[in-house]
Amino acid sequence: MKKIPLFLLALSSFLSSWAFSVDKIDPPFWWTGMKDSSLQLQIYGKDIKAADFSVDYPGVTIDSIARLDGSPNWQFVYLNISPKTQPGEMTLKWKEGNQVIEKEYSLKPRKEQKGAQGFSSADVLYLIMPDRFADGDTTNNVVETMAHPSKIDRNNPNVRHGGDIKGILDNIDYLDSLGITAVWVNPVLENDMPGGSYHGYATTDYYAIDPRFGSNDEYVALIDSLHGKGIKMVMDMIFNHSGIAHPWISDLPASDWLNLQDNYKQTNYRLSTINDPYVSDYDKMLTTDGWFVYGMPDLNQNNPHLMKYLIQNSIWWIENSQIDGIRMDTYAYADKDRMGEWIEAVEREYPDFNIVGECWLGDVAGVAKWQSGSPLANGYDTKLKTVMDFPLMTLSENLAPFKAQTDPWNGLNKIYDHFALDYVYADPNKVLRFLDNHDTDRVIKEDIEDLGPWKQAIALLLTTPGIPQLYYGTELLMSGTREGGDGNIRKDMPGGFPGDSVSVFTPEGRTPLQNEAFDFISSINKWRRSNTAAANGSFKHFMPTNGIYLFERKNDKDSYIVVMNGRDEENEVEMERYQEIIEPGRKYKDILTGEIIILRPVTTDSYVFSPREIRILEPID
Repeated sequence: MKKIPLFLLALSSFLSSWAFSVDKIDPPFWWTGMKDSSLQLQIYGKDIKAADFSVDYPGVTIDSIARLDGSPNWQFVYLNISPKTQPGEMTLKWKEGNQVIEKEYSLKPRKEQKGAQGFSSADVLYLIMPDRFADGDTTNNVVETMAHPSKIDRNNPNVRHGGDIKGILDNIDYLDSLGITAVWVNPVLENDMPGGSYHGYATTDYYAIDPRFGSNDEYVALIDSLHGKGIKMVMDMIFNHSGIAHPWISDLPASDWLNLQDNYKQTNYRLSTINDPYVSDYDKMLTTDGWFVYGMPDLNQNNPHLMKYLIQNSIWWIENSQIDGIRMDTYAYADKDRMGEWIEAVEREYPDFNIVGECWLGDVAGVAKWQSGSPLANGYDTKLKTVMDFPLMTLSENLAPFKAQTDPWNGLNKIYDHFALDYVYADPNKVLRFLDNHDTDRVIKEDIEDLGPWKQAIALLLTTPGIPQLYYGTELLMSGTREGGDGNIRKDMPGGFPGDSVSVFTPEGRTPLQNEAFDFISSINKWRRSNTAAANGSFKHFMPTNGIYLFERKNDKDSYIVVMNGRDEENEVEMERYQEIIEPGRKYKDILTGEIIILRPVTTDSYVFSPREIRILEPID
C-alpha cells in the first residue's frame, strides 16, 4: 500500500481544523415590506459561529452578529431590511481563512392577504387532531428518512394512526356541512421524536410540517381550500417547550437557552402559583421554569435571541400560509412579559389577528386575570385577547349540570352561576367556551341513547356569549375518558382510514342517533351565521328556580331567546316573571323545528314545557 506523505496528512488535519459548514438557515426565506425591518437569521452548521458574514444587496445592511456562549455550531445574524428594499435573491457569504461559502436567500414580495382575519364570537371553532381524523395519503405513514420513523398501529390508542393533512383536505365538505367557520388543528410541525409524538406537542423543526402529516405546500393548499369554503384556520403553536430531539437540545446555542438547563426539574403543574399573592419564589419558579415532561425541555423566553426566533416563526407562518389565528399551548407556563411582546409584534404586522392562550386554571378569576384589560390584573396587561373557559369544561364534565336536576342548587343553576361570574372578564365575548378537548375526558364518558342533556349542553355552548369550540367527533356522540391513556379521548373518525367498514363522513354511514346529533349541531351553526346577536348580543338570563333556564341575546339588529327545561318530565311554568323580555301573545319561530309558538298565551300566563325541551326562538315581527 502506498503511504500518504506526512505533509499531506498534516495539511488535511490543518484544513479540517478550520473547515465549517452552513447546513440550515431559519427562516428559510423572508419578505420585503414588513413593518418590522429587523430580520434574524439563525444559521446552523459545523463551526459556523466564528465565520465572518457579509451580504451585498440594495437596502439590506447588517445590524449585528451574535456569537453566543454555547455550541460553536450556531450563528445569529441580524439584518435590517429598509422599506425600499425590492424582492429578489440576495447572496449570503461566510468566510474563514481561505474557505468561502455562499448561499442564495429569497426576499419575497408580501402575499395578498387572504388570511390573518382573526377569529371571534361570530365563529364556531372545530378542533381536529390530524392523526385521528383521516388518512388521505398512506404513502407518508412511515417516513424512513426520519430519525424516528414510527410505524402506525391503529390497535394501539397511544401511537400514530396515520391521519394527515390530505385527510382533512379530502373532508372539507364534511366540515362545511357541519356549519363550522374555523378549524383549530393540533400541532402539525415536525415531531421527529422517539415514540412518534403523534399529538404534535414536541416540536423538532419550527419551520417544517411533519412529513407524516404532509408538506409545507400541502398545508398552504389546505388553508387555501378552507378559505374557499369560508372556513378559517387556527394554528396550534408551542413556545413553552420544544421536543428533546430538537437540534437545540443536543447542541445548545447558549448557556441559558433552556430553563433549568443544568438542573432538570419537572414543573409542578400548579398555575395557581402565577396568581397567588403569597406564593414562594421556589414554587413559582418550578411552575414556569420546570420542564413539562423530560421529553419537552422548557425554553427560556428571556433569552432575546430565542424569543426573536419564536416571534419571527409565528410571523413566517402567518404570512406564508395565511393562517387566521393561533392557539398557544401552555401559555401561562411561559414568561408572560415576553409573550406579551410576542403578541404585540404579531399584531403590528396583522392588526386583525387573534390569539387564544391555554391558561388552564380551575377558577373563573384565575382565567380572567390572563385576559388583556383584566380588572383583576392591577394595571398589568397580558395583551392576550382570548382565554379558554376551563371552569365551564370542568362544570360540564359528564354533562353533570344538564343531568342532575333533583337538587335545586345544582343542575342548570350551576350554569346560571357560572355565567353570573362573567363580570370578571374584560370581554366575555372573547372567552373561548368549550365542553371538552384533546386533553380532557369527553363530555360523553360512555355511549348514550338519550340526547336530551347532550343537546342542552350543545345549545348552551353555541348560544351564550363567547367563542364556541367543538371537539371533533362531538357531532357523532364520540365518548371516552383518559383512563388507560389519552388515546381513548382521541379516537379515529370511522371512515377516515383504509379498511374502515363505515364512513361517518356521509349520512348513510352514521347511525340514526348520530345523524340526529350531527343535524342538531349543523342547524344551530348555520343559523348563527344569520343572527348577529349570537356573536355580540347582550345577555340577560333568569335564575332557573322552576327548572327552566331562559335567557335572551339582543343587539340593535337581531335577538333570540333560549329556553331549556332541565326536568325529565312535563313542566308547567308561570311566565309572568319573564315579562321584561316576553310580551303576552308575542310569536316566535323555533329555529330547531320551524314551529311558530307563543310562550305567553293571552288566555293564560303559563306554558307547558315537554321533558328536556329546548327552544331557540327568534321573534316574529
